[in-house]
Amino acid sequence: MDNVTRSFDEITSKSEEDQSQNNIAFVQSDQIRQRRISIFQGLVERVRRTVRGSADDIGWLQNAPEMPPVEDGTERFSNILEIIRHDVHMLPNSMVYLLVPGLFSNHGPLYFTSTKASFLKMGLTCHIAKIHSEASVEKNAREIKEHIEEFHWGSNKRVFLLGHSKGGIDAAAALSMYWPDLRDKVAGLALAQCPYGGSPIASDILRQGQIGDYFNVRKLMEVLIGKVIKGDLQALEDLTYMKRKEFLKNHHLPKELPVVSFHTEAKISPAALATLSRVARAELPKFAPLSMPVVMPLGATLAASAQLLQTRYGQKSDGLVTRCDAEVPGSVVVRPERKLDHAWMVYSSTNDDPMEADASQVCEALLTLVMEVGLRKNYLYSLRDDEADGLNNT
Repeated sequence: MDNVTRSFDEITSKSEEDQSQNNIAFVQSDQIRQRRISIFQGLVERVRRTVRGSADDIGWLQNAPEMPPVEDGTERFSNILEIIRHDVHMLPNSMVYLLVPGLFSNHGPLYFTSTKASFLKMGLTCHIAKIHSEASVEKNAREIKEHIEEFHWGSNKRVFLLGHSKGGIDAAAALSMYWPDLRDKVAGLALAQCPYGGSPIASDILRQGQIGDYFNVRKLMEVLIGKVIKGDLQALEDLTYMKRKEFLKNHHLPKELPVVSFHTEAKISPAALATLSRVARAELPKFAPLSMPVVMPLGATLAASAQLLQTRYGQKSDGLVTRCDAEVPGSVVVRPERKLDHAWMVYSSTNDDPMEADASQVCEALLTLVMEVGLRKNYLYSLRDDEADGLNNT
């Protein structure tokens, strides 16, 4: 009887052990299944975020209720440009004109040089801001502030600023962050092809939680910008929609500041895509004693990028900046129909139509429009002050 009982106990124990192992195996299998489901769901979410990209962010400035409306100044700009093309110039020599270059300008020695030469030929005091274009917006804003104060102190002249691309963001940041110190030193601001609301290119590259994370895209950009170009990845991150929303929430351009914003659309015809319509000469960083000049097919590259943004988001752009993201709230906006890519403003082209205005004339017209906007604002403010004085005297 004892042997039977012992055998039964052994069988029972063995059965319980097998059952326990089965339960463990089932739990482990279920955990593996749950992990696979989680990985799959994560992959699906990454694919969704990658495919969706910047679709929900492009043009957010136009939908922000707290932002002031814009005014269309295209017609007046065209009139001014036509006057300039007839060799009539209205910019006063009692001002300093500061051109603020954009991202990667340190590696393009021709950046803004033709415009500066044209202004100097007219007898105007013109400078190109000496900033590290791949530095963060806040760092460049401080340096631009110092430039303005230096120019004003040396000449007792007020400063007009024209910023291109990220240079516009840097210039606007300087004025919005340090306006109490710069109020009496700055006459106005023109922003040309500036991703004021953000850039879909920067956002799509750096957005977290997308397929690119698997390929360490962010790390590659850190190496490219930090090690190769000797810049700061923050410069590119500052152009993302998330960072622009954060910055503009805390820093607004002064209402009394005359501001003009200018944006264009790149030509994306088959001819533009097939031809190298623009080249820029750039210098590679000096890894060795020798430096190598690089010819960049900017026209064709920007046309292809504009085609991509048009196909993916249905948005017109200059190849890097969508037109809606370049409209600065509260500014006078210039929306030319002429097809111009992002590089045209700063690099001269041998293929430009001689019947059309060149980049220096466009810059001159933009600053002239800023001057007119400033005169109008000053007149309106003086009327309000007079009305206020009249009410106080009654």
